[in-house]
Amino acid sequence: MMLQVEKLSFSYGEVQVLHGIDMEVPEERIVCVMGRNGVGKTTLMKNIIGLLNPSAGSIRMHGREITKMPTHNRIQAGLAFVPQGRMIFPKLTVEENLKIGLSARSDGLDRIPGEIYELFPVLKDMTDRMGGDLSGGQQQQLAIGRALVTGPKLLILDEPTEGIQPNIIQQIGRVLRQLVEEKHMTVLIVEQYLDFVREYCQGFYIMNRGRIVAGGRTEDLGQDIVRQYLTV
Repeated sequence: MMLQVEKLSFSYGEVQVLHGIDMEVPEERIVCVMGRNGVGKTTLMKNIIGLLNPSAGSIRMHGREITKMPTHNRIQAGLAFVPQGRMIFPKLTVEENLKIGLSARSDGLDRIPGEIYELFPVLKDMTDRMGGDLSGGQQQQLAIGRALVTGPKLLILDEPTEGIQPNIIQQIGRVLRQLVEEKHMTVLIVEQYLDFVREYCQGFYIMNRGRIVAGGRTEDLGQDIVRQYLTV
């Protein structure tokens, strides 16, 4: 099992946001976390990456306890995070954005791996462009590319299709599938776009009010669950 989350809870002050989350992400799979806005999905991802510290519970990666491990150590251990909103550096070039990921590698590689440009050819054509000059879809590809530069085993993405044109959404989905099938990577993704989930994800969890309320194989994601927990 690549990732195991057990009885994870988190509070902002006196307000409890996560309530005893249990979740498993098998190796070489794409697993999605779904739910309406405000149910705690991003908070859960930030606990997994180490940007927030849980009040209870444990997080293990490949069987290794990482609950109290600092974020930079988790990244060096093979975890990468693409946050919601992309968070690229607009005043740096595409190449400079990508090179930032090199500092987190454990093998000392000092150049951008060629496979990044193979996965996202548009980045190769725009190496000298400022990040802020790219379209939303191009910035999302840059954000994913920067995460991949770190050489992760587990890639976490928070709503990567948000505000992205359909052709780029499909490209991102194909890249994620390629990473799993050819690079033996594992992907955990927060996503609201149901068609994307059904096409590219093998498993799902649904959150509601800070709890996991449903989960299973993507083919088991029926309309009754969608109506109860996902429709607005």
